[in-house]
Amino acid sequence: MYYSIENARSLIAVVAIIFIAWLFSENKKRFPFFLTIGALAVQAGLVLLLFAIPNSQAVLTGVTAAVDGLASAADKGAQFVFGFLSGGDQPYAALGEGGGGPFIFGFRVLPLILVISALSALLWHWGILKIITRAFGFLFERTMNLGGASAVSVAANIFMGMVESPIVIRAYLDKLTRAELFLMMVVGLATVAGSTMVAYAVILGPVLTNAAGHVLVASIISAPAGILLARIMVPEEHKAGTPYDHDSELKYESSMDAITRGVQDGVMVAVNVAAFLIVFVAFVWIVNNVLGAFGPIDGAPLTLQRIFGYIFAPVAYAIGLPWADAAEGGTILGTKLFLTEFIAFIDLGAIPADAIAERSRMILTYAICGFANVASIGIMTGGMTVLMPARRTEIMQLAWRSLLPGFMATLMTAAIVAALPMWLFGQ
Repeated sequence: MYYSIENARSLIAVVAIIFIAWLFSENKKRFPFFLTIGALAVQAGLVLLLFAIPNSQAVLTGVTAAVDGLASAADKGAQFVFGFLSGGDQPYAALGEGGGGPFIFGFRVLPLILVISALSALLWHWGILKIITRAFGFLFERTMNLGGASAVSVAANIFMGMVESPIVIRAYLDKLTRAELFLMMVVGLATVAGSTMVAYAVILGPVLTNAAGHVLVASIISAPAGILLARIMVPEEHKAGTPYDHDSELKYESSMDAITRGVQDGVMVAVNVAAFLIVFVAFVWIVNNVLGAFGPIDGAPLTLQRIFGYIFAPVAYAIGLPWADAAEGGTILGTKLFLTEFIAFIDLGAIPADAIAERSRMILTYAICGFANVASIGIMTGGMTVLMPARRTEIMQLAWRSLLPGFMATLMTAAIVAALPMWLFGQ
């Protein structure tokens, strides 16, 4: 696809997002001009690095193949425990012909979270994930003038959850400035954890080419956007941030200890995901039944999804979707913000391949690939107040404030991706 007005239009959304963040700034006179240029350059540079370099598509295809392999491995483990409910051979012909069980979310996706959580802990213990985290930390420290502790925390957020990543710098949490604490919250909401990242890729795999590569890149390049918006809204009063000596508080005694604790952490994540999905899907059903009492509007029942579509359609259009897909995109964006990104990914994966353009689906993947939603505020504050009990009041004050920039960070990422020529992404 050649470069067109569809690409250029999303640049207006980038400017609008930065302007909105400035409107909510605590100190409008301290606008970070150089950081703005640097953050946008880092985002665009990372996209070009990850997509435009020779053989990059082969690398992303390899990432997708690796994710498929992990999903298959998780399926084998789940089938051993849950049998045909996890996709194994059917015991009765009435349930299906020739084996291959139905896709049941609880038995196909949640076990994958356990496997990835344990694998992430093992890779951290072996030092592989530490090296990757420090490399990104060095990048953010040098290009965005972050203190060492903040840079490492931001880098950890790319691969870990918004509660797990502060543990990496636990010894420094009480030393963080107010701006650094806010930044850590915003980036935590703007990115996703490795355990759920793979699950999203599995959900989108059937309808989006190189889904795993897009989800991974989305989490990486949303970090600079989160840094920028956090710095605009709560500027750092001091130029230098909290230093860091790379002595991580996240340690395991052995490989088996890493696997054990990784599984335990994965269980908590899987239980939380399942519980929130059950509750929020039930709430949506209740609300839709109440709205149904008002009768049809424009020939169709009024639902929460339709309301999201009406409200967020202009946002979807602004970040690069064509107007024909804007209502569907608005529904996905509203679902992500007010329900959870997991439900949004499930709904996005459920949209038939020919119902919206693949470009629109790809942009939405970047737009919803972050933890910024109402439910995550409770999870984040609960985890951080345990780690920093002395700063409980400050955490509670900043938590809800961090939701807006966390949500806008992924929108900004999607807009920048939409502004780039689609041939970069193989379209």
